[in-house]
Amino acid sequence: MTDNIGTIDAVIEKALSKYDKIIEHVFNKNFKEGDKVISITREQLAEACTSLDIGRIKNLGDIPYSYRFRRNLPTSVVGHAPTDSEWIIVGSGVGKYEFRLASPAKISPSDNRQRIRIPDATPEIVKKYAPGTDEQALLTKVRYNRLVDLFTGLTCYSIQNHLRTTVTNIGQIEIDEIYLGISKKGAHYVIPCQAKSPGDRFGIVQVMQDIAFCRARYPNAICKPIALQFLTECDVAMLELAVQVDKDVFRLSVVDEKHYQLTTKDGIVDTDITAYRDSEQE
Repeated sequence: MTDNIGTIDAVIEKALSKYDKIIEHVFNKNFKEGDKVISITREQLAEACTSLDIGRIKNLGDIPYSYRFRRNLPTSVVGHAPTDSEWIIVGSGVGKYEFRLASPAKISPSDNRQRIRIPDATPEIVKKYAPGTDEQALLTKVRYNRLVDLFTGLTCYSIQNHLRTTVTNIGQIEIDEIYLGISKKGAHYVIPCQAKSPGDRFGIVQVMQDIAFCRARYPNAICKPIALQFLTECDVAMLELAVQVDKDVFRLSVVDEKHYQLTTKDGIVDTDITAYRDSEQE
């Protein structure tokens, strides 16, 4: 069994090494000093396979997808980014992609936030059969404890999770969960959620495609992208993120951030309650 796992790991590593060579080849062929936008196509990825004498990759779209969400770009590509910026890959249509500059490309929750204690409403049977800190467990606990409502101050409803669809001029996208919200004044919100396991970072590419999808599908609703992450099995960080464009460089920023601690009723003492009351009245 161990030998089989080792063989599988070796095959995966070999494939990823090919990805590095292909993406590096295409980048270098198209890059000119001072460029902030570099367009590439699926056909160029295929041509790179031929030029590098690499067996044709069946799913060429998986190459840019890997660097958009799962994998770091090769060092030689990273080195061509200006100071304080990073290269990212975004979809620009079916079979079309662009290297763009971002500052930063990824972001993590801060480590100095107060943890607001919330009575844990997760059913005990769910805790028994769905423990852990993976993305599914995170989305489940956020839903049962209505953390999106608490964080945004809206009344929110989950309408879809793990959505896979296509957005014009971007291509295929995935969204972990989508909520619709309504404010006390009746304004409608659409809230795409990006869930990450502990230690992962939130990527600007995900935020950008979530915003593009929401604008196309829900043009009259206010888009409020939310990032979710377990800090521990009972502690959840929530961030509202925004993307701005400054001289062709995408800027990822945090609009709001709160950390919640899911606990039993006995875990919330009177001093917590009075502190929360006083902060509400400030």
